Amino acid sequence: MNILPRMIAGLTLLLSVPAYAIVGGGAPLTEGVARSIVTIVGSRGNFCTGALIAPKMVVTAAHCVQPGAEYKIVEYGADKQPSLQDVKSVAIHPGFNMQAMQAHRATADVALLQLVASAKGKMPAALGMPTVPIAVGSRFTVAGIGVTVRGDGRSGGAVRVAGLVATGKPGTLQIRLVDPVGQGARDGLGACTGDSGAPVFEDKESGPVMVGLVSWSTGPNGSAGCGGMTGVTPLTLYRDWIVQTAQKWGAGL
Repeated sequence: MNILPRMIAGLTLLLSVPAYAIVGGGAPLTEGVARSIVTIVGSRGNFCTGALIAPKMVVTAAHCVQPGAEYKIVEYGADKQPSLQDVKSVAIHPGFNMQAMQAHRATADVALLQLVASAKGKMPAALGMPTVPIAVGSRFTVAGIGVTVRGDGRSGGAVRVAGLVATGKPGTLQIRLVDPVGQGARDGLGACTGDSGAPVFEDKESGPVMVGLVSWSTGPNGSAGCGGMTGVTPLTLYRDWIVQTAQKWGAGL
């Protein structure tokens, strides 16, 4: 199948200038948790973040891979040139509700991509669940390929990370994260366009473990945009579905 023009246009936009990610200027990273991060592009021109959890399996947000479009993974060769790799299957959690997600309410914003071939140069992330009870102030790390400047797709494309803390009433349905400096009241670190589906890590004794996915973001004080609050779907209620789907696809987790 020919790659649709909007998919190529979206990829070109991401690669047309030096790329960064995480609005507010999160630190760039190429090792550690960054090695699990992949870029997902769609034929509607959208791009999202995903995380490898098995050699041929990526987890991302359900709203990133809705039916009616074609999705591919961006890979980079030794010459740093990008290529698009095929996705064999997409599985969206049956409990996902788009309207709930758009209203920043809790929903099963989780999906899996089965790749045709193993992702090159990547390392699967350890899959887990957040330590409960989740307390206000608990620290998490977000890693994504989204934009650093809202509305400028050219500022996205490379992996950046941000250390954020839980606020509000965090639980197993939803976790809301803010920059520990600004506490969501002024511009700070946070997810933005392209960071949807980004993995959220919690440090455990064994090392960083992926415990959630980015679903949405706001600007300061709940305004539209980025740099205020980052909405996370924890994997607590959905890990069994992920494992069962992986088994159906012949991938052990």
